[in-house]
Amino acid sequence: MAEEKKPKQGQINIELDAETAQGIYSNLAIINHSQSEFVVDFVSIMPGVPKSKVKSRIVLTPQHAKRFLKALADNVQRFENAHGEIKDYQQPPMPINFGPTGEA
Repeated sequence: MAEEKKPKQGQINIELDAETAQGIYSNLAIINHSQSEFVVDFVSIMPGVPKSKVKSRIVLTPQHAKRFLKALADNVQRFENAHGEIKDYQQPPMPINFGPTGEA
């Protein structure tokens, strides 16, 4: 009989189902915040298509947003160390009326 491993003290057992593992493509993130939370909407914009839809929304506490920023910066640095600098190409400006507005 197979024995199920229990996580060690301080470790979290995280499950990833097949559908979620496929991921969702996004080429735009819209970030809004209030005093108590950050809201990140991930959008996929296609050339020549005038309307786009939010594909995923993540809501974070300010503390988790800061931890996420640090973790992402660390991962970008490690990526660039291994593969070279990521080029930041100029993007055309977004229309002022684009995307959701308001506070959460």
